[in-house]
Amino acid sequence: MTLDIERLGRRAEAMLDELAAISEEPDRLTRRFLTPEHKRAAHLVGRWMQEAGMVAAEDALGTVRGHYARDGEPEGANRVPRLLIGSHIDTVLNAGKYDGMLGVVAGILAVEHFRDQNQRFPFAVDVLAFGDEEGSRFPTVLSSSAATAGAFDTAWLKGVDRDGISLEKAMADYGLDTAAVGTAALTQEEALAYVEVHIEQGPVLEHGDLPLGVVTSIAGQNRTRVNVRGVAGHAGTVPMTLRQDAYLAAAEMALAAEAIAKAHPDDAMVATVGTIKVMPGAVNVIPDHVEFVLDLRAASDAPRAKALKQFIAKAEAIAAARGCSMTHDTYHDCPTAACAPWLQDGLTQSLDSLGLKAPKLVSGAGHDGQSMAKITDFAMLFVRCKGGISHNPAEFATVGDMGLAVAALIKFVEGFDPAKRG
Repeated sequence: MTLDIERLGRRAEAMLDELAAISEEPDRLTRRFLTPEHKRAAHLVGRWMQEAGMVAAEDALGTVRGHYARDGEPEGANRVPRLLIGSHIDTVLNAGKYDGMLGVVAGILAVEHFRDQNQRFPFAVDVLAFGDEEGSRFPTVLSSSAATAGAFDTAWLKGVDRDGISLEKAMADYGLDTAAVGTAALTQEEALAYVEVHIEQGPVLEHGDLPLGVVTSIAGQNRTRVNVRGVAGHAGTVPMTLRQDAYLAAAEMALAAEAIAKAHPDDAMVATVGTIKVMPGAVNVIPDHVEFVLDLRAASDAPRAKALKQFIAKAEAIAAARGCSMTHDTYHDCPTAACAPWLQDGLTQSLDSLGLKAPKLVSGAGHDGQSMAKITDFAMLFVRCKGGISHNPAEFATVGDMGLAVAALIKFVEGFDPAKRG
């Protein structure tokens, strides 16, 4: 049958608007992992899944799972081979409404189409709505999808948010049992593949006037927490030459990280200090303690590991020269993840069937596919976004492009053949 691209896009837009209305803040979109707003969004997504013909439930990490049974599947069957479609419903602070949510909505709309056409497959289809992809609350990233992949680290439970609430307590407050985390894991036999629809978060597709693209890999990344300690003093009485200013040491370290990343253009390396805490935080006191996080990413792992070592050595030298001390903790180290060629081919064929080109792109942003790669092959379909803007209220994808993305996902599932796995 002919797919109604406009209708699919408008349905996606309406659902995204409804999700975006669920926020911790009245004047901007912020929805962090395991907050009451996350729970409200999860319940809404679960309702949509049920309305689309799926059985919906939340796992031990709050991931919403919709199950569309395979052809001939007996009621109540478990350990069924399934194609996984997913993304996340948590956001950064002051977010846009497309990042993550579009992938969840696209999966639901695809299954809704199959239900309407009375289509079943030799495999089940599960739509997953993860809750901790952004890492905007706890010192964890991808913990929801890590649990699904059987790679959850129980040490994460002790991590605390900015209010001192641990992940363990937040899970209990949400109504989750920390002792049941292991039950969230799927096996390699169950997980046939994982595919995700996501806005590009970059300008390549827009520059090429192309609505969709096929991802080849996701860049690896480190997140390293750095603590710099100096000596507090009166802002008016301590001469500049005698100061042990922790903030100036940290600022110089951030510039060093920038220089190191710029020296690796062939590796698409980027370095970002996006969060910094200055203490004691008084206008007339020289800072004696600064904490910041370095986010370091690259298209391959060896240069990234080498760059991190270079940064640590340089930061230690900067601290010593300024009479300060420095400690560091790399709490997140996610390797580069390659998308499976056979799944890339499937996405390319789905775009071909819609008369679209299928450009290949590398993702500089992290995604749940990096976790899912631990148990199965994965692939991603990128959707053009205006100006390449993301993690920003100005984030935008057109109705037409979103409709094409849902249509491409439908075509992909219809052509999906687990026998093509290597």
